[in-house]
Amino acid sequence: MRNGRTGLSSVSSPLLKSPSIHLGNILLIASLTKTLSESGTRNLDPNSIPISEPLVIQILRKHSLEPSKKLDFFNWCRSVKPNFKHSAVTYSHIFRTLCRSGFVEEVPNLLFAMKEDGVLVDSDTFKFLLDAFIRSGKFDSALEILDFMEELGAGLNLRVYDSVLVALIRKDQVGLALSLFFKLLEACNGNDDGNSVDSSLPGSIAINELLVALRKAHMRREFKQVFDILREKREFEFDTCGYNICIHSFGCWGDLGASLKLFKEMKEKEKSFGSFGPDLCTYNSLIDVLCLVGKVKDALVVWEELKVSGHEPDAFTYRILIQGCSKSYRMDDATKIFSEMQYNGFAMDTVVYNSLLNGLFKARKVMEACQFFEKMVQDGVRASCWTYNILIDGLFRNGRAEAAYTLFCDLKKKGQFVDGITYSIVVLQLCREGQLEGALRLVEEMEARGFIVDLVTITSLLIGFHKQGRWDWTERLMKHIRDGNLVPNVLKWKANMEASMKNPPKNRKDYTPLFPSKGDFREIMNLLGSVGQAMGTNLDSEDCDEKDQEKPSIDTDQWSSSPYMDQLANQGKSTERSSQLFSLIRGQRVQEKGIGSFDVDMVNTFLSIFLAKGKLSLACKLFEVFTDMGVDPVSYTYNSIMSSFVKKGYFNEAWGVLNEMDEKVCPADIATYNLIIQGLGKMGRADIASSVLDKLMKQGGYLDVVMYNTLVNALGKAGRVDEASKLFEQMRTSGINPDVITYNTLIEVHTKAGQLQDAYKFLKMMLDAGCSPNHVTDTILDNLGKEIEKMRLQKASMVRTDNGDET
Repeated sequence: MRNGRTGLSSVSSPLLKSPSIHLGNILLIASLTKTLSESGTRNLDPNSIPISEPLVIQILRKHSLEPSKKLDFFNWCRSVKPNFKHSAVTYSHIFRTLCRSGFVEEVPNLLFAMKEDGVLVDSDTFKFLLDAFIRSGKFDSALEILDFMEELGAGLNLRVYDSVLVALIRKDQVGLALSLFFKLLEACNGNDDGNSVDSSLPGSIAINELLVALRKAHMRREFKQVFDILREKREFEFDTCGYNICIHSFGCWGDLGASLKLFKEMKEKEKSFGSFGPDLCTYNSLIDVLCLVGKVKDALVVWEELKVSGHEPDAFTYRILIQGCSKSYRMDDATKIFSEMQYNGFAMDTVVYNSLLNGLFKARKVMEACQFFEKMVQDGVRASCWTYNILIDGLFRNGRAEAAYTLFCDLKKKGQFVDGITYSIVVLQLCREGQLEGALRLVEEMEARGFIVDLVTITSLLIGFHKQGRWDWTERLMKHIRDGNLVPNVLKWKANMEASMKNPPKNRKDYTPLFPSKGDFREIMNLLGSVGQAMGTNLDSEDCDEKDQEKPSIDTDQWSSSPYMDQLANQGKSTERSSQLFSLIRGQRVQEKGIGSFDVDMVNTFLSIFLAKGKLSLACKLFEVFTDMGVDPVSYTYNSIMSSFVKKGYFNEAWGVLNEMDEKVCPADIATYNLIIQGLGKMGRADIASSVLDKLMKQGGYLDVVMYNTLVNALGKAGRVDEASKLFEQMRTSGINPDVITYNTLIEVHTKAGQLQDAYKFLKMMLDAGCSPNHVTDTILDNLGKEIEKMRLQKASMVRTDNGDET
């Protein structure tokens, strides 16, 4: 705008020398403005109007004139006087006028007119144009303007490319945006002549957009590369938004140490500069990160700290905590946070209700879950397909198959709240029950209703076919699934897999162990201890006391608003490899990340098939062939193989799997720890199993129903019945309802220990809790009855013996 004012004053200065000429100019502008407002350019006489640059600029500056009228006058001037050419200043005015008014579609024609006039606007005007097109969502047009600018040889500064970076990112061209970033970086580092333009790095807004795009695209290596480059640039400083993005990203990838380090850096800058420091978004990101890596207990402490730090929790804070507590079985905490959220007047959306509903079903609290669903309806919160999927799946998993199937049929009749996932859940349940005919009928119904039959559903059917030895039924599956090429791809993969296993590549020496055991399964405490040290935290309370004495004291700010968060940040250490002890995110059988993960998905699928039939050697061969071919295993892959080794009693081999998993895909998830406890229990080392769980709990991990049942069984078989009973009480107080397996285990171990009265007590508790017995319960109760009868006969014999002695 400065250039515009300078141009106008220099050209119009001769007119201002005479007052009469100046008055005539004002009257001319007024007359033109009135004519343009009323009838446009059709009543203008080009012979009576002295068209000049100052005149055009004054017309363009008239706020009372509509932008379309200004554009008409601008074009009219060029058409009526072929020798007249607009200047760069007038083009800059008309561009800015059109962009502010939303007439961006007129810009391309004016750009060509500008080219014909042989003029070129400045870089600031070009950047204004790019920003306007990006704000209106016309990313392709923005990139075309950039090409046009470069074709004209415009002298663009690097700030112009900030807009281009944003345009590429919002057009999902992250790869091109990253390439442009590196080109700009190369320009910033100076040319061969030694001239440096370090002061012209891309701006914070463009950098933040790039980092967010890289995180969403799961481009972890590229994200770290950009982050490291920016850290080396002394002239670049992350703003609060940039710090928050990096804290959240590193936390999502399991590097809690890096997130805490960045938080500590923010606090130090706040202390030094006063105005710069963590905001509510920072705390929300850290709470989310702590929940993701299994440290829900720490997240709850930070939440309490947040409420007295000057920042008020918002809806996102409550949602994050409810999801974290629900996933880690802290249902009492989740319910408390839910009540507080409701009391503080926050809108309770479907996502919050779904999280809590899912947690209640996972904690085996079926009645509470059903009551909570009724409350959801009464509160006027609209249930979604996902809500009903949670209900159906939760009922199936808690032994309420009839209720789940009835709900599914009712929803189908109503024609709402049913999607492909709903069908997949029911198909999986039918396959578990061996009802393959019904499962195939449902798949045919899915196709008829237009739902996609995904890899999860197909995998469930394939496992069911293999269990019943009905591979010939794959042809029926082909007939049911007419659309798409997923089934042909699966069958083609199966054929290639069988061929590869017949003639595997010789990448390993013969007789080389697939999972070389480095030590013994009983050394699990050493492995967990090393992981804990990598996180900079102390797992064992006795070791903690000793290390605290050796560790130098850290200066703490007694006026800090977040002392606990500061303590975590001082303890955290960033590592290249994720080395956390535990993760809330459990490995899935099918990742469904597109064709890029198809191989590992299918390896996991056929591992499930082979292991379900007890074909351990075939499963290991499958693992060997495809890892040699470059397929990267995931947590589910290792857990599946380790589970079979533990069941077969191959503890050294299981230890080898665990070591390799720790090196490649750490951290372990809840399924991994269940297998560890199961293995230690089979080895008769319930003492080590208890220590493992103690360390897990101290690190913020949690126990699920399966882990409680596994440890109760291990303690009972080891003769530590009292400890098993205490663990049962801990299970109930932690918010998890025991299931039929828990009660069966307790009744059995107390029966074998001769504590028949306690066994009967647990039977009564089971019936009072509404937990339905199964066929295993019948066998256990038969043994209990035999033991009671045996004891009764022994007492009767003792009484007869005593009476005989008296006689």
